[in-house]
Amino acid sequence: QVQLVESGGGLVQAGGSLRLSCAAAGRTFGNYRMGWFRQAPGKEREFVAAISWSGSVTYYADSVKGRFTIARDNAKNTMNLQMISLKPEDTAVYYCAASPDSLCSGYGCYSVAERYDYWGQGTQVTVSA
Repeated sequence: QVQLVESGGGLVQAGGSLRLSCAAAGRTFGNYRMGWFRQAPGKEREFVAAISWSGSVTYYADSVKGRFTIARDNAKNTMNLQMISLKPEDTAVYYCAASPDSLCSGYGCYSVAERYDYWGQGTQVTVSA
């Protein structure tokens, strides 16, 4: 089992940057694939980015491609999401998620919230115009 805690959210102006972190407690963090999702008020939770257990494979939603970068450090049990060129439409609560499901492969699986077993409590990101 993995416990996840996000940090790094805040208020930033459009065009600015933020770096979200997800700290994981658990002995087998390196065996889990990880992802970031977000949920804006009145909207459904949506996929943002995901990374394989080794960090060698990453996936991004089209809306953030080229602006967000996902990375992980298995030695430190952490995953990060570097966000640049932020837009007001990036405003949401951002959640990190994890799953040990080794059968999941490809964007069609990594991007599905239901394929993740563990979730953090979320961190608010607000981008002002």
